[in-house]
Amino acid sequence: MSAALPADNLRRFPDLHPALDSQSAVAEASRCLYCFDAPCTAACPTHIDVPRFIKKIATGNLRGSALTILDANILGLSCSRVCPVDVLCEGSCVLHRYNHKPIEIGRLQRFAMEHGASQLNPASWVKTIDSAPRVACIGAGPASLACAAELRRHGFAVVVFERRPLPGGLNTYGVAEYKLRPQVSLQECAMVRAMGVEFRREEVGKTLPLDQLERDYDYIFLGVGLGGMDRLGIPGDTLPGLIDALKFIAAYKTEQRAPVGERVVVIGAGNTAIDAANAARLLGAREVHVFYRRGKAEMPAFYFEYEHAQTEGVHFHWLAQPVEILESDGRVSGVRFIKTRLSEMEGSRRAVEPIEGAEFDFACDTVIPALGQSRLGNLLAKFGSHPKYYAGGDCVNGGREVVDAVADGKRAALKIVEAARG
Repeated sequence: MSAALPADNLRRFPDLHPALDSQSAVAEASRCLYCFDAPCTAACPTHIDVPRFIKKIATGNLRGSALTILDANILGLSCSRVCPVDVLCEGSCVLHRYNHKPIEIGRLQRFAMEHGASQLNPASWVKTIDSAPRVACIGAGPASLACAAELRRHGFAVVVFERRPLPGGLNTYGVAEYKLRPQVSLQECAMVRAMGVEFRREEVGKTLPLDQLERDYDYIFLGVGLGGMDRLGIPGDTLPGLIDALKFIAAYKTEQRAPVGERVVVIGAGNTAIDAANAARLLGAREVHVFYRRGKAEMPAFYFEYEHAQTEGVHFHWLAQPVEILESDGRVSGVRFIKTRLSEMEGSRRAVEPIEGAEFDFACDTVIPALGQSRLGNLLAKFGSHPKYYAGGDCVNGGREVVDAVADGKRAALKIVEAARG
């Protein structure tokens, strides 16, 4: 699981939310009301016992605090850094009712994990049972890791199959560096491995036939995530100088390279688009511009992500849709847009329509589309409703938060245990 990750990223991408020191952590933990029926615990998709782990920080029991977190969420460290706590646990804190600042649950969780988890022995969490059922987890992202860890707690034998060089899925390759470093993701993969989970680099369906997998394993968990980024589908969208947001993030996180120019255009306004825009700024782009075909009110990204991007100097342009990538000397030289207006509701969002004759060109040397990822419907259809198969994470929920994938994986594991016990 080791890799020569870009060392310069530690300097280029300072933590979005710096870690708490011991004194600050104890002071913050002491503000908690330790609610009996805690809404923060209910708001967490993995239902971490938040008052319990915070109380243990306040009393200096960091080992116990980390264990409380890991009992509910094996990826407690990465979730402490990437969860949208503003709309989950911290957003539900009772202190809001009294016009007080909510407890910094995310930073306290990170403190407990960074200072308490190293004192734990993951191998001690594993049961030993006779004739343990064998389970294959396809994909090594958060859903599969959570499923594998929970199955090991019940004594099952688990192998995780991953086609990429490093495990961790989007935690390793697709989350912005200033939120989650790949080293943290790999550290969590090592914890799962220490529980006795085996990792193999194989591409199921290609280097490893599916029928062989079905013969060798009692149950199969699909944690394959989503497919590649959707293409723009306009003239010029294959020119050099254009790279989709996930490939761009993976490149600067794991491949010792950063394909960014002086003037960057990001197309889309979801959280991944904003991650890419911020990264481009931190990698040295002089200007970064985000274009979205709808208005600010319709933007899919969390509002706090938008505000952070503004502090990084990212510019936003609304009601503009790309119609062509412009070329000069064989590479990207700009984007032709057409102005749009909002029309009637289309599902949960307003539809857009182009304004005839309202085209304009915008010069740039790098284009980063971030239009969302495709569903792997054809792949999942191959598995049908076979009773050996279970699934969770983005391939099921369409692309939600890391913590949702962890919750999915854990639920699937418990269903597999239930099925194996008849």
